[in-house]
Amino acid sequence: MQAVLLFDGVCNFCNSMVNFAIRNDKKAKLKFCPLQSEYGQMLKIKHGLSPDADTIVFIENDTAYTYAKAAIRVCKYLDWPAKMLYGFIIVPSFISQPLYKWFARHRYKWFGKKDTCMIPSPEVKNRFLL
Repeated sequence: MQAVLLFDGVCNFCNSMVNFAIRNDKKAKLKFCPLQSEYGQMLKIKHGLSPDADTIVFIENDTAYTYAKAAIRVCKYLDWPAKMLYGFIIVPSFISQPLYKWFARHRYKWFGKKDTCMIPSPEVKNRFLL
């Protein structure tokens, strides 16, 4: 399976991060899927995650990563200089995971949310698994 990023499709911050990843992945190695989509729900269940899970999920080599681990692993696929963010992989999980969870709890309050999932532009639609 290819590298797939499941994201909260109604979260403004999450949508910004997906757009950042698209701009910094010129070779189109990453695929994207809203958590709220039918396919996103199926992938969560397949990888043993709760259907209610609303965190970022990154699936790579049939392994699912969540929270900070997911966000950092995405960076490995980005072009230089954004790829440098992958260096945060050295931060121990007992530090990065709680920090990510704290940030995620506040994302709607700080960045807002949409009523519906983002609709990809025609130029990148083929990178979305819906």
